[in-house]
Amino acid sequence: MHAAISNPRATGLLIIDLTHDFLHPDGAYARGGQSSPDIAALPERVLPVAEALRAKGGWIISAEFTLVPGKDGEPFISPHLKAIRPFLGKGDFAPGSRGQALVELLQPADIRIEKVAYSAFYMTRLEWVLRKAGIDTLLVCGIVTNGGVASTVRDAHLRDLNTIVLADGCAAFRREAHDTTIADLRTVAGQMSCAEAVRLIGEL
Repeated sequence: MHAAISNPRATGLLIIDLTHDFLHPDGAYARGGQSSPDIAALPERVLPVAEALRAKGGWIISAEFTLVPGKDGEPFISPHLKAIRPFLGKGDFAPGSRGQALVELLQPADIRIEKVAYSAFYMTRLEWVLRKAGIDTLLVCGIVTNGGVASTVRDAHLRDLNTIVLADGCAAFRREAHDTTIADLRTVAGQMSCAEAVRLIGEL
């Protein structure tokens, strides 16, 4: 699909799950032995896009995976997630915690969304906020390409948003999963590199 940015003030950089518990050496995933150099490299790669968009009056939106705690502090975790990530427990991705928050390098976010599933649209206020802010174009980046990114991009497509995947601004725990998903998403969203996005925003 064709990828175009026409009005930076109506454009949002939607950052999926680039948070401390996913990326930081003392975060939940690192403690569970889950890390990836491709994922670790994303904040620095995405930063120029965020800076370019901020300079033009655009929006930075952070969608942050959240594990809601129950009465005893144990988080509600979907069975499929508990099966593949058994190390998750109390305090991980907790609402308002440092672990849940966007990494410092990319802060501040203009809008923060708590997400409880793959898609940043599922049972969140994201669509309402986008409409109120006048955002009709999304540049999507983050993790994981075949999970949160893909689900969110497809849901944005269903809502007739101009959606552009920053192909090198996304990553997965397996390179082949990333590559396959990026190819599949070409049917529902435009694609460009982070460098191309910076150049296009700068020309507006």
